Amino acid sequence: MKLFRDVLEASGYRLLEATTGEQAMELAAEQQPNLVLMDIQLPDLDGVDALGRLRADARTASIPVVALTAQAMHGDRERFLDAGFDAYISKPVDIVEFVKTVKEHCGEVDGE
Repeated sequence: MKLFRDVLEASGYRLLEATTGEQAMELAAEQQPNLVLMDIQLPDLDGVDALGRLRADARTASIPVVALTAQAMHGDRERFLDAGFDAYISKPVDIVEFVKTVKEHCGEVDGE
């Protein structure tokens, strides 16, 4: 995630970071971010389950959530999009496509 953080900060985005699913749930509810980048393989909570919890909470239901995953098997993209993710990015990540996806779901940084 350090690479993602460095790229987004260099592009002018401000990031909040959680290392567990529980932290992510609390942080999203408290801070109301413009976008959540969700690793599917969290240490304490499956990313799909975490998405379900975000969607079930009125405070976080409308926040766009992008799945980040090393799972690049045939059909995974459709499976994650069908689960309710707004976008899907598989690793290894194409940095140009990554930033483009963030901009599509989060918007441009002020001044760009």
